Amino acid sequence: MNFKITYATLISVVCLLTGCIAVSHMKSSTNNFDFQAHRGGRGLMPENTIPAMLAVMDNDKVTTLEMDLAITMDKQVVVSHDPTLNPIITTKADGTYIKANEFTIYQMDYRELQKFDVGLKPHPRFSQQKKLAVSIPTLSDLIDSVEQKGKRVGRTMRYNIEIKSVDGKDGIEHPAPEEFVDLVVNLIKQKNILDRTTIQSFDLRPLKVLHQKYPNIQLAYLVEGKETVNVELNIAQLGFTPFIYSPEYQYVTKKVVDFCHANNMKIIPWTVNTKSEMDALMALGVDGIITDYPNLIGN
Repeated sequence: MNFKITYATLISVVCLLTGCIAVSHMKSSTNNFDFQAHRGGRGLMPENTIPAMLAVMDNDKVTTLEMDLAITMDKQVVVSHDPTLNPIITTKADGTYIKANEFTIYQMDYRELQKFDVGLKPHPRFSQQKKLAVSIPTLSDLIDSVEQKGKRVGRTMRYNIEIKSVDGKDGIEHPAPEEFVDLVVNLIKQKNILDRTTIQSFDLRPLKVLHQKYPNIQLAYLVEGKETVNVELNIAQLGFTPFIYSPEYQYVTKKVVDFCHANNMKIIPWTVNTKSEMDALMALGVDGIITDYPNLIGN
């Protein structure tokens, strides 16, 4: 009788400890998971704007602010997904709309760019998006605003910034890769956020420049479409192993995840916009997600 009681007690203790360890591991994994607000969470706020970045900081589950970069004619690094002003989101100073490809950021100085609004026009894809008057910010002003709020509320944010360049568009829509890279790196060094910044791109050229000139910067290789699954080939074309492999989410498989981890790469898919998709990708073992809807995180 005494043996059975002791044995049962022992089993109960082991199960309890095992459960505690499992819960502890799950909590640790969640804590290390990189939840990124795509363009500052454009499902909720005007994309790539300072108000969007500040608003999403109120969500303590968001770890990283994701954004895109362009360069103006006067060499200002600005936060914009498109090299030409996007007619879906842009309004002229007089309230009228623009046409596609009517204004190219690289052919405008920043003072001229500030005259356009990118927050008032209703977005056809994001009905929850709050509307407000706001212009395209410089990366410098955005970082300053985020860092100031971070000090006030006790939060330290990470940055994931994309160099938007395309082979064949150098000197037309953006500077050549080396100049683009230098403008960006010099700024993030000046702002003292280098250790909290990842630079990402679909374009292999700036990634190769960054790897050669600034080997300590964390890099993310963005990949879209079915080619996502050809991880080994994609990395071979890049010529080095990036810190992060960032594929279009619907092409992510367990095999892709396992390959990344076996080769010391994190995998952070984009753009994951439903809770069920988030849960499925987390079950596959991804290291983070990029989403337009940070309000879904943790729900």
